Amino acid sequence: MAGSVTPTAPRESGDHDRLADLGYRQELSRVLSLFDNFSVAFSYLSPMVGVYSLFVLGAGAGGPRYLWLMPIVVAGMLLVALVFGELGSHYPVAGALYQYGKYSVGAAYGWWVGWIYGIALLVTVASVDTGVVPYVTALVNQWFGTTMDATSHTTILVVTILLILLQTALNTVGAKVLGRIARLGVYVETIGTFGVAIALGIVGFHHGLGFLFTTNGAERATANSLQVDFGGSWWTGAALVAVLAHVYIFYGFEAAGDVAEETVDASRQVPRAMRSALVYGGVASFVLVAGLLLATPSDAKGYTNATSFAGGVPAILAQLPQWLQDFFLVMVILAFFSCGTAVQGAGARLAYSYARDGAVPASAWVRRISPRFRTPSNALIIGAVVPLLFTLMVNINPAKDVHILWFTFPAGINALTALVSFGVTGIYLSFLLTVIGSMVARARGWIPEGAFRLGRWAWPVSIVAAAYLGLMLVNIVAPTGLTSPRGALFNLDWVTLMVMVVIVLLGAVYFFVARPDRRLSAHLSDEMEQTGAERHQT
Repeated sequence: MAGSVTPTAPRESGDHDRLADLGYRQELSRVLSLFDNFSVAFSYLSPMVGVYSLFVLGAGAGGPRYLWLMPIVVAGMLLVALVFGELGSHYPVAGALYQYGKYSVGAAYGWWVGWIYGIALLVTVASVDTGVVPYVTALVNQWFGTTMDATSHTTILVVTILLILLQTALNTVGAKVLGRIARLGVYVETIGTFGVAIALGIVGFHHGLGFLFTTNGAERATANSLQVDFGGSWWTGAALVAVLAHVYIFYGFEAAGDVAEETVDASRQVPRAMRSALVYGGVASFVLVAGLLLATPSDAKGYTNATSFAGGVPAILAQLPQWLQDFFLVMVILAFFSCGTAVQGAGARLAYSYARDGAVPASAWVRRISPRFRTPSNALIIGAVVPLLFTLMVNINPAKDVHILWFTFPAGINALTALVSFGVTGIYLSFLLTVIGSMVARARGWIPEGAFRLGRWAWPVSIVAAAYLGLMLVNIVAPTGLTSPRGALFNLDWVTLMVMVVIVLLGAVYFFVARPDRRLSAHLSDEMEQTGAERHQT
């Protein structure tokens, strides 16, 4: 995480020239420094949002030892970040994964990567902005003595609408503002992760470090905080579900590539920002989770409450003075806000990149740039309207089990929850397709020419990265029954997989009717060298 990079004429000229090599002209304002670029990626990754949302899933399913599954996920994603860094260095273009897939394999392939990734981004905006509602209502009730209900559909809609409108307004007024909000997110995340761990340590941990290596009986139904049964198996049972609490956190670093056209010296800085966001996010998350685990009550009843949905992180923080609880609650809300702003900003750049190539309906309107702020203002409107429409799905909440074909949609689960389950599925699928695409390009003879290259490590890094993504994707979507720990706690049996299938089918309808890949084929030139796609065509 280096300091600010001062824009200079030679670097900006080089950035503009590289963009021209790829057939585009500079329309967005290139004003983001390395730290800004890193901040956007880190704010999207957001350790606070992830840990505060998923601590119960991890600790409840796997016990304290779930902490040590985190390095596995970070290491796997670091390999992915290396692959993305090489692609982002060679193709420093807004839209990142879509552009990587387009240039590495071909127009149709890139369109599909962008479709899956884009829907996942829009879903994530809705997920983050609705996820902050319990913290907002808790703070308002604490400060003003109100009785706002965080589960009320009206409350969820009102808070989410206000957040999205504010995020859209701030994103519209310039990339510099996005960078500043993201910087604020970095400072807030640092305070909210290291600060919480330090504060809990000062108040007094209830366990020694050895506690972090125990399962505390999580593999047994009689001792599991979430009352699920792993049949006495931790590594082949509890760990496979608990690891998903980390899987849900460590992505978002790719957003550094989404804002590449607004970053100075992008070919060099984007790969650095991706790696830095992931590594720093891993360190911050590890410290926060360790602090929370060590601060769980030592008695069985207190521990169960702290690692179940009845209590969770708020029950652990209740040991702190009230003023400090309120302070960290404000930090959590700011972290959610910064995360949602960063995700919306990344999604808008993807939509703009798509539209610039004519790959979506109303492309001429979607690609329009604000003449005053030089931001993709119309794409940001999409990034506001679609998540708001997704948020309305909280009103679809069946009182009884709904039987669909061979599977069941469980009662009490709203439709937005089911859609949110696609968020990580779509991310991992689009990541896997991108890594495979880079391997296809390399096999065709593609030679990276960016500032960051993997060299002789390219193939082993790519193969292991693809294997990691593939295994985790299967672990996320594998239907194992609604009564199984995975089905009960995470993917709702077949529901997550079927949501993914429906989204792919919707994309297929548009793709085969409109054939956007034919328009994309006109945007495959690379003056630096003949691309893998062109080489394949010839």
